[in-house]
Amino acid sequence: MPTDKDVPLVGFHVSVAGGLHKAFDRAEKLGCSTFQIFTSNPRSWKGRIITEEEARAFREKAEASNIDVYFSHIPYLANFCASGELYKRSVGMLIQELKRAALLGLKGVVVHVGKLKDKGYKEGIKLIASALKTALRETEGVAILMENTAGQGSEVGYRIEQLYHIEEEVGEQDNRLALCVDTAHAFQAGYPIHTKAGLDEFLEIIDSLLGLNRLKLVHLNDSKTPFASRVDRHWHIGMGEIGEEGFRNILSHPVIRSCPLIMETPWGTNWDIKNMRKVRELLGLSSF
Repeated sequence: MPTDKDVPLVGFHVSVAGGLHKAFDRAEKLGCSTFQIFTSNPRSWKGRIITEEEARAFREKAEASNIDVYFSHIPYLANFCASGELYKRSVGMLIQELKRAALLGLKGVVVHVGKLKDKGYKEGIKLIASALKTALRETEGVAILMENTAGQGSEVGYRIEQLYHIEEEVGEQDNRLALCVDTAHAFQAGYPIHTKAGLDEFLEIIDSLLGLNRLKLVHLNDSKTPFASRVDRHWHIGMGEIGEEGFRNILSHPVIRSCPLIMETPWGTNWDIKNMRKVRELLGLSSF
């Protein structure tokens, strides 16, 4: 059995209904050692203003909890390839999210970098990089975690090379630009990470282009859609197209095990418990 030092961090995206600090209670009930939240309504442009009382309640819960690694995900509306007012609002949303995350002591903010729509690829990359540079310049402390995507429609980020092009355009301005890998998205985008050789090659690509030191978080999700479908549908661990053997392979890799692992599987307490038990089983950990 692993020692405490070697035990991977495993958790879920959890609800903050009733108060941001409630995330700790929900996470602990599910046996989490890490978690992810939305600090603001994920489907609204109106950013949440965190009061000092709310921040204090969150920090007090954090101090009393064994969980000390947590992340947030930017609301879905942001598109850093957009034009005009939508672009400005997207950049503003990221800046405000980073400031909220810093206030709460979060380790990073996960972002989908955007959809090209009618933009050319090079123009889109420059827009994304400009947005990230602005947000990095106007905030401090919290990492921006670029998430790989499934490649639906005109999504950017489904190939690691695309994230590298963004990082290259941002330049050496700030080392807070990092990476979140979603297993379902990688599989849907055509990386055969369910096999040992495919996972090794995928991680080698990341290492050669970005450096594995940039990999700060893994979204652990099975895929409801087939390999290379470029259709983003998450499913329960071991019950989708990646399958149990695929996750046995993924979770045996030392690089993956060294990252916080956060599930974004379809919500439901009973399913969350089943998913946590399955992941702990595949990691060789006791149940909870």
